[in-house]
Amino acid sequence: MNVKEIKPVAVSIGALVFPGLGHLIIGKWGRAFLFAFAILLLFVFGLLQQGKLYTLDFDQPIYNLPFLADLSIGIPYFLARNYGYGAGDMQNQSYDYGTTFLIVAGLLNLLVVLNAFDVATGKKK
Repeated sequence: MNVKEIKPVAVSIGALVFPGLGHLIIGKWGRAFLFAFAILLLFVFGLLQQGKLYTLDFDQPIYNLPFLADLSIGIPYFLARNYGYGAGDMQNQSYDYGTTFLIVAGLLNLLVVLNAFDVATGKKK
């Protein structure tokens, strides 16, 4: 593998680890901060509204899809789970909104990963 092949992979992995990190690696500072701010804001709002962060569930495999979406947020997912956030309170009126915000934050980060990959390969500016 040469450097041209390694850079897009490193950028993609960085973008999966933390929102905006992929764009930060390739020097797109404005995009990096904008994406990190937007995605982390969605994530925090989801947690504040008592949304649920899904975990891997072999008993009900359909719940693995939102788990993969939540996991796509990267380090914030693991930090929230580690500190006891994201358990979800179904009695809270904003539970559904919070859960949706958490899932959308992860899916949005996947789109940002694809954008960072395209910029790193030269397909986009």
